Amino acid sequence: MSEEKTLIMGLGNILLQDEGIGVHVLKEMEKLDWPENIELLDGGTGGLVLLSLFQEYRTMIIIDATLNNEPEGSISVIKPRFARDFPKSLSTHDLGLKDMIESAILLGKVPDITLITVSINPEQKMNMELSPTLKKQIPEIIETVKKEVLSL
Repeated sequence: MSEEKTLIMGLGNILLQDEGIGVHVLKEMEKLDWPENIELLDGGTGGLVLLSLFQEYRTMIIIDATLNNEPEGSISVIKPRFARDFPKSLSTHDLGLKDMIESAILLGKVPDITLITVSINPEQKMNMELSPTLKKQIPEIIETVKKEVLSL
């Protein structure tokens, strides 16, 4: 059981350019030293396959792309308590993340979740490289994650 550990999970489809920002950030974070109680996971587009993680961890930080009216690369920190608290449109796998929260609620155990979203353009190319705009945001996204870890 990982009750005392915090999971930092990057979500996204790396085949769709900026949609994979969560995974790209996680790969950069793996190069850094983190406290023993922090675990990193590339969640890809796992959807409901990741539901068991919501039962294992007390605290989760999730990094994901979002489609909203903010400029590309805008970073937001959201502390959702229910599925309805998530942004109206995460990226292409938004139903999976919202469904995981709803399912965790039904199972009776929802971890403390911090969602770090990064605004992307809704039109993504089939490309495994991030756009220059989002690539430049990776250090700031990592700093945002570090601030959240320190506040735990």
